[in-house]
Amino acid sequence: MSRRVSPSPDPVKLHRRKTALPAEPAWQRLGRRALRWALALLALVLMIDALFGDRGFIETMRARRQYAEVAGSLERLKRENARLREEARRLREDPTAIEEAARRELGMIRPGEVLFIVKDDHPRAKGAR
Repeated sequence: MSRRVSPSPDPVKLHRRKTALPAEPAWQRLGRRALRWALALLALVLMIDALFGDRGFIETMRARRQYAEVAGSLERLKRENARLREEARRLREDPTAIEEAARRELGMIRPGEVLFIVKDDHPRAKGAR
């Protein structure tokens, strides 16, 4: 039967064991733990501020959405402005446009024309045929 021989201990490891650091006092451990908690709390507060603060992520998304709405509204107003400019130009320069507007908006007719207004004698009830 063979005997197991344990290897001889490493002199460097023996030296490290002998020169191990002294145990840390309780107040230092407590201070270190408090520092970790304080840093974790600070990180949490900064993350919450980054999300919900005045210039946070959620406020930035709200501002972008509002910007898109205003930009869309501006485009609609520009198109309407261009249409109204064209209509004003036509009313200044085109006599047929003036006549068309007078007939449509003011109900005017030319001399010699006869206006017929057709009305139902008995208005129908909604949904009845």
